[in-house]
Amino acid sequence: MSTGGSAKASATPARPKRPLIPAVLLKFVMALSGFVLVAYLVVHMIGNLQIFWGPTAINGYAEWLRTLLEPVLGWEGFVWVVRIALLASVIGHIWAATLLALRAKRARPVKYAAGNKVKGSYTTRTMRWGGVIVLLFVIYHILDLTVGVANPVGAHLKPYENITAGFAPDRWYVTLFYVIALLAIWFHLRHGLWSAIQTLGWNSNRREKTLKAIATVFSTVLIVGFLIVPISATFGWI
Repeated sequence: MSTGGSAKASATPARPKRPLIPAVLLKFVMALSGFVLVAYLVVHMIGNLQIFWGPTAINGYAEWLRTLLEPVLGWEGFVWVVRIALLASVIGHIWAATLLALRAKRARPVKYAAGNKVKGSYTTRTMRWGGVIVLLFVIYHILDLTVGVANPVGAHLKPYENITAGFAPDRWYVTLFYVIALLAIWFHLRHGLWSAIQTLGWNSNRREKTLKAIATVFSTVLIVGFLIVPISATFGWI
């Protein structure tokens, strides 16, 4: 009797271990860090558009950002607070996305059939490679227009001169790279907004089409706002 009981007990499959970090928390980190990054993109885009008011406007805006809250944080203190928040958001976003992707891969030991692979992993692959393009773009963008080492002018607090020189007609390949990267950001942002809506539980069958349309329109307006600056500089419109 005891032998049969032990055999029955040994045949019972072991319960899978619960991960130390719940998936819900990882998705929350993705949504929160994504919100911070999107909020920054909106403000950054509005600031960039001041270039159409001439060098005085955008150069003055760049200096104003460094004096914002200066009595408390000192010169460029506010800028560094924003940079630290952005860095933390990027690290948290990549960390959460990586863990979620690895868990999804482990939970699906059998590969998709040919038909399901196209449907099931298109978005995942687009987000993954789009994220790589975005990361490379951010690195180059910092070297180009923040640090200035990849810019023909690279003058401190002279964004008008840096932008017009960096996207000059003879540097069309730089503009092309920015266009490709911003299109990747569009795909990433559109899907990210929709995923955040689902994570926060705001989605429903009745509102699905409307919310998807809002995510698409918002992403399009934002990216067009960014695209118009390098394209205008390349074609001599500013």
